[in-house]
Amino acid sequence: MRGLWLIMIFLLLGGCGGGDSDDDADTISATVTGRLLLDSTHGDGGTAWGLEACDSCHALAVIHSGAPASTQQLVQQKGYSTCTGCHGENGTSLTRLCLVCHNTQDLPADPHQDGSQAHHFSGGTLGTLSDAECLTCHFGSDMDGVFDSNSDLTRFADAAGFLAPYTTETDFCLRCHNRDHQQPGFEIVGSSFDDPLIALEDDYRVFDYHGWRDGSGQGTYAGLRDGYLYPDLVNCSDCHAMHGTINDKLIIDSSIKGVHRLSNAIRLSAFPVTVGANGDYSQLCVLCHDMDIPLDDAAVDSGNGLNGVHMVGEDCRPCHTHGEAVQVGL
Repeated sequence: MRGLWLIMIFLLLGGCGGGDSDDDADTISATVTGRLLLDSTHGDGGTAWGLEACDSCHALAVIHSGAPASTQQLVQQKGYSTCTGCHGENGTSLTRLCLVCHNTQDLPADPHQDGSQAHHFSGGTLGTLSDAECLTCHFGSDMDGVFDSNSDLTRFADAAGFLAPYTTETDFCLRCHNRDHQQPGFEIVGSSFDDPLIALEDDYRVFDYHGWRDGSGQGTYAGLRDGYLYPDLVNCSDCHAMHGTINDKLIIDSSIKGVHRLSNAIRLSAFPVTVGANGDYSQLCVLCHDMDIPLDDAAVDSGNGLNGVHMVGEDCRPCHTHGEAVQVGL
């Protein structure tokens, strides 16, 4: 009799659910080891793969018992709508929801999403990122609370077409922002040859001191705040906020949204950043730059409570832009 029941259960499960296989998850997920995405082995030998009703097996009161209390509380509050965001569709047609938890009310700092500018995938789009846009870059995060490029970001192909691990956080960005090996479906069109949106890979590797070129720290206006050194690589997210900002070009609007290696005494003070309409980026630059030998406007408050850069209130772009050959870039 027991054997008959097992056969019936197998037949019932075989006819339920459906949906895509887990091949895409294995290919595009940032990591397989330790990932949260379910695959065709879900359940006892895959018996739960393709099922939509999570509550059939998982009691809301006890799931995530090993997670931080805040996570467990949020899942219990939101219910089973939270499952797909972290664990995938489970071979069904369910929609993966990220913003059900990651929003300005429930997790306001994970990430900071205030501001109408964000990394949308079509020019001129304003407002909060969609669930689908979140998943483009974060297909299979391990959600452990510690950001790591190779466990929290979608794995995109490199210039050779291989799904190689990222060597830096910026390596992730450069797999789209380049001239000749952009990702299918996310081509950057209508940009001139020197537009940083597509020239950034070459700029970062050849021209920019924020990139692979090492600064000497011996320049006229040299001087950095605690946390940064001249040989350091500066990640794109140190200056650009992917999830929300008031500034064009996704320039961070607060120190808490970037400058990740800056000392917490400054970074967590949330110094505001507003880019002037005339191209005045001094409030951004002054977060990290503080001249050792005060010259020019060194003593002038940039407008956010910090001083230390050589020019305030004027256009920075003639000398300081990505790929600028005269001043060897940013």
